[in-house]
Amino acid sequence: MADPKGFLNHGREVATSRPVEERKKDWNEVYVPGSLLPIISKQASRCMDCGIPFCHNGCPLGNLIPEWNDYAYREDWGAASDRLHATNNFPEFTGRLCPAPCESACVLGINQPPVTIKNVEVSIIDKAWESGDVAPQIPERLSGKTVAVVGSGPAGLAAAQQLTRAGHTVAVYERADRIGGLLRYGIPEFKMEKRHINRRIEQMRAEGTKFRTGIEIGRDMPATALRKRYDAVVLAVGATTARDLPVPGRELKGIHQAMEYLPLANKVQEGDFVSPPITAEGKHVVVIGGGDTGADCVGTAHRQGAASVTQLEIMPRPNEERDPVSQPWPTFPMLYKVTSAHEEGGERIYSVSTTHFEGDEDGNVQWLHMTEVEFVDGNLTQKPGTERKIPAQLVTLAMGFTGTDRVNGLVEQFGLELDARGNIARDADFQTNVPGVFVAGDAGRGQSLIVWAIAEGRSAARGCDRYLTGASALPAPIRPTDRALAV
Repeated sequence: MADPKGFLNHGREVATSRPVEERKKDWNEVYVPGSLLPIISKQASRCMDCGIPFCHNGCPLGNLIPEWNDYAYREDWGAASDRLHATNNFPEFTGRLCPAPCESACVLGINQPPVTIKNVEVSIIDKAWESGDVAPQIPERLSGKTVAVVGSGPAGLAAAQQLTRAGHTVAVYERADRIGGLLRYGIPEFKMEKRHINRRIEQMRAEGTKFRTGIEIGRDMPATALRKRYDAVVLAVGATTARDLPVPGRELKGIHQAMEYLPLANKVQEGDFVSPPITAEGKHVVVIGGGDTGADCVGTAHRQGAASVTQLEIMPRPNEERDPVSQPWPTFPMLYKVTSAHEEGGERIYSVSTTHFEGDEDGNVQWLHMTEVEFVDGNLTQKPGTERKIPAQLVTLAMGFTGTDRVNGLVEQFGLELDARGNIARDADFQTNVPGVFVAGDAGRGQSLIVWAIAEGRSAARGCDRYLTGASALPAPIRPTDRALAV
């Protein structure tokens, strides 16, 4: 513990955001470049190096937070990077995208604002890249075993990197035209610029990982052929079946799933389009769903020049402070959150349910009809006399995902068993009912956080390594049944 009085001498400071009117005109990350380093040493000094660091349990990866906080305080960036990478393959992803359950579990957070763990993390890794401390880790010898990883999101990339470093020959299959999964096409550029993904892919290529894009297993290549070609398979195909809204008027033009809308905006940034086929420009936009994906739609609509943006949520507005009874420390509380996208404008309406859509004579959506709802005896019930309508010329559905895509036949071709929630079932080694076939991330866990995906990818890699060699030196941060502090 470098500064025993750090938490007494310094308050919480976070990264400085660029002015709203400036950042809405571009797609760059919202934070002022370099704004963290002048304050990060002081912020790291607030870490109390607790006897029982609950932040370890709050983080599914088990990040060694007090250790790299101490190195950051001393500005020993190389050592900080080593400790950070000991548990996390891609801290520049989590440092930008994770909701930081570690901060909710910070002991300082019992009666003060918690340590800015996420800001410290991203500062360490950005400094490591700048200083050349992130280098390929090429295995000393090859095992002679081959592994196919299906899916190139955070779970698939983490599993692939770990297995490559263990000496196996690994090929990653991705159905999209570029590597990255939802990191590439689901996360807007203003939350994470894609140069961070590209940099990691080049590192993985240098280590020996192969990438195959534009190939959908189950459709373009039978699962049986993949299984015969490789000694083992890791499935990291995500939970991409979106929850729909079966109300009258759903068939109208202009109503899209969030993952139909968001990737097109990212493809513009990749240079594939001059303007997106689906755009919010000049339209009244309604986003249904109050989570992070909904916020991504809000920020994207702002940058496309929407006439107005309204976000609807069926649940009541969360509290701004944790309830010590229902959401006690150190659990991850469900609190009212203002993201960078919400800072940029728009309206948020809680406790409402869409009843139907209304369109024009050409079949284009024009109005959304809704009613207020409340809980009565534990059931969500419509409140009579609260019906109203709002203009809606573009509607995005961001209501979450229900499971793995079953359209391509992958599950059936492998002969995989599903659990009670419809996810691909697996054992303690993340192995499915089919020997040699493993599953990681949302495909086995259900829709979850990026930090869980990376943790699952690392653990599945260990299980796969044990299957191939009989033992493994790879770390396994979690088991399939783990739930870190109720996240």
